[in-house]
Amino acid sequence: MLFKENMIQRIQSLYLLVAAIISAGLIFVFHLWTNNEGQEVYALDNYTYLGLFVVSALLSLFAIFSFKNRKFQFVLGRLNIILNFILLGIFVYQSLNLSGEADVSEKGIGIVLPIFSIVCLVLANKAIKKDEDLVKSVDRLR
Repeated sequence: MLFKENMIQRIQSLYLLVAAIISAGLIFVFHLWTNNEGQEVYALDNYTYLGLFVVSALLSLFAIFSFKNRKFQFVLGRLNIILNFILLGIFVYQSLNLSGEADVSEKGIGIVLPIFSIVCLVLANKAIKKDEDLVKSVDRLR
């Protein structure tokens, strides 16, 4: 079996999997914006956006498989949150670009994908912290 029982029973694995699906799968479905010519721009059209989304998905998947080291898993979640904030900042900057020939004429739903990913990552980190606190309390009782 690919997943170990211990890993599948933890809610943070589900949150991290959803964040990975948002970062790697939904970028093919939802466009980021529509340009002045009426063409929909996807993350695949720009290597920077594509690279940031793929790195975010890989960090989420790597965090799922490092379930034995909760502190490292927590750090990976934090790094992924920072990465998604950077991605969101780039999208906000791009959409608010007020130059004479703006590339963005209409915003798409793809711009808010990092927000959904951040929410899932925060919930995952909260569950990881809860597990770590539980293990520490059990160790104190011994």
